[in-house]
Amino acid sequence: MNDEIKELLEGVKAGSISVDDAIHQLKTKPFTDIGYAKVDTHRHLRNGVGEIIYGAGKTPEQMIGIINSLKESNQKRILITRLSPEKADEIKKVHDLTYYTGANLAVIGEMPTPTGKGTIVVATGGTSDIPVAEEAALTAEFLGNKVNRIYDVGVAGLHRTLSHLDEIVDANVIIAIAGMEGALASVLGGLAECPVIAVPTSVGYGASFGGISALLSMLNSCANGISVVNIDNGFGAAYQASLINHR
Repeated sequence: MNDEIKELLEGVKAGSISVDDAIHQLKTKPFTDIGYAKVDTHRHLRNGVGEIIYGAGKTPEQMIGIINSLKESNQKRILITRLSPEKADEIKKVHDLTYYTGANLAVIGEMPTPTGKGTIVVATGGTSDIPVAEEAALTAEFLGNKVNRIYDVGVAGLHRTLSHLDEIVDANVIIAIAGMEGALASVLGGLAECPVIAVPTSVGYGASFGGISALLSMLNSCANGISVVNIDNGFGAAYQASLINHR
């Protein structure tokens, strides 16, 4: 049961909220129809995390309307992924936001104090994987997790990975991000006892097929405890890692 429902029920118990008011809040229409979007205002009640905006393919005006609707429903923190700098500049004219250029991601509101049980390690095979890694790291922080970034530790120089062995074995969840042949996930899966979430990236030469080679390598890993998300999906990996870190 998430904190919002707990707070509502505690209010009923304490007498500060009537039973009828509580029922009304729970039965209120769970989305707001703004024409081009049905904004899910009950997602936090169901999932513990409010609606997150996927910025690609949406106009600044559409996102401003969605943000307005979320704010009207008392969602104080909003994450926007896959947001271009140009669209971020347009939204800034209406709403205060922090834009993270390297991750193409924006946050409205403050980053929370970490509430996860441990540390999420975000590791990349190379520097070229950092944009996907930053999407993952910032998403994990937005979801209330302590994050440790370990970048450019791919298998082309395994000693670089082993220099971070203490951080790897102490992690509660690892997000392994790599393109090319995607071997980093197998290496980390063989070193750590925690779950490893593998993210194939589209980094690589022609035969990498835009990340498909890394995806297939990660799916066929002989290391135990590895799950795999879609190509370049740092957000999805971070969301899954946060669920694990909050159990």
